[in-house]
Amino acid sequence: MDKKSCIFNWSGGKDSTLALHYALQDPTLEIRYLVTTVTEQYNRVSMHGVRETLLIKQAESIGIPLYQIRLGEMPDMETYDNTMRTHLSKFKAEGITHSIFGDIFLEDLRKYRESKLAEIGLKAIFPLWHKNTRDLISEFIKLNYKTIIVCTQENLKDICGKIISEDLIDQLPSEIDPCGENGEFHTFAFEGPIFRNKIPFTIGEQVFRTYNAPAKTTPDDDLPCSSTVLSGFWYIDLEE
Repeated sequence: MDKKSCIFNWSGGKDSTLALHYALQDPTLEIRYLVTTVTEQYNRVSMHGVRETLLIKQAESIGIPLYQIRLGEMPDMETYDNTMRTHLSKFKAEGITHSIFGDIFLEDLRKYRESKLAEIGLKAIFPLWHKNTRDLISEFIKLNYKTIIVCTQENLKDICGKIISEDLIDQLPSEIDPCGENGEFHTFAFEGPIFRNKIPFTIGEQVFRTYNAPAKTTPDDDLPCSSTVLSGFWYIDLEE
């Protein structure tokens, strides 16, 4: 059987984890790299704010090589597109044909990804596409994955730093997507079936950061999405 040679766009959070869980069970896929955008100034996963050292430990525990794409803080669209094109072209030259994402229902984001990949001659795969987000988070929990909320929009300070559970999801306001698909919150997955060992960390300080950014910014799971108007975000610092 000929396998599709793939990169996996890895944010380190729950949606990435569940999408990778599915992808690893697909015998037609060969995942060559976990690809993550990292903010150059801080050595942290873009938008999620997780330290690079913990990202590396995740990849080591999963057993797939990590490929970092280094970006400045809040890059404009032109800079982002040019940077991604350079790296995607490198992957194409290595024989990679597909790029896997954990997106669930943002149609404009999917179209953007597919369009940019097509310019290089690559195709996209979306293992979670159009699945019910409440069902997805329940499946994630039932599979014995564990994830901590590391970043939230300003109005969700109370859940920043909490481990996701069924009770926590049930307590979310009705307008908040259970998977945070609209950018309401981001997570760090640290235990479960795809990990060979639990990722150890301690919970550090909680900080609030504001961004001077337009309503439309880089449409990427790892960066503020085009559907989100930025004001500020709460972060919990995870330390080794």
